[in-house]
Amino acid sequence: MKFYDLYLHGITVFMGFFAMLNPIGNLPVFLGMVKEFDIKTQNKVALRATLAAFIIISIFTIFGHIIFRMFGITLPAFQIAGGIIVFIIGFQMLNARENPIHAQSEEEKAQMETIAHDMAISPLGIPLLAGPGTISTAMNFVGVEKSISNVLLVIGIFGIMCLITYFLFISSRVIATKISTSMLKVVSRIMGLILAVIAVQMLINGIEGTIDLFNQHQP
Repeated sequence: MKFYDLYLHGITVFMGFFAMLNPIGNLPVFLGMVKEFDIKTQNKVALRATLAAFIIISIFTIFGHIIFRMFGITLPAFQIAGGIIVFIIGFQMLNARENPIHAQSEEEKAQMETIAHDMAISPLGIPLLAGPGTISTAMNFVGVEKSISNVLLVIGIFGIMCLITYFLFISSRVIATKISTSMLKVVSRIMGLILAVIAVQMLINGIEGTIDLFNQHQP
């Protein structure tokens, strides 16, 4: 691949991942989910979420086609499962379901650490950042005929996107200081509604994909 073609391909990959990760759009979602954690915990959640997304996308970039064939997984099934997970989280946020963050006992503090860790992996890391769309985008960019240089390029560019997302996420603490508690609750509910809508769209895409697969196998 010539340098100019590589440059254009790199720009295409970057824009594709930027559209799928949507770090700016996910910033208020992140803020709404971690608003009650302290700054240290928020930074940990941001790091774990972006790191989890990077690991998942790297794995699927290299072994995605093999993994899907090995377990008989289709992309529509992945979209439906991801949509269900996101909808549950969005429904909880929409109802302003509060976590007992202000508890003082060591046991409850440990519980909050567990909640933060779980939240970073799912739903933030998976499927919001490394969701069906991002996974399929990565797999499409490397193609069936994978070259080492192209795989490294895709993984490297996604790593850059994860860094951008991480720094945007940790900057949410600045936004939090400018917003009142009541406003944060409003933001949380709005983001919950948006998450629920995203989840429904993921389900619709999954169902449509399932129908297409069914039609393809019809005689």
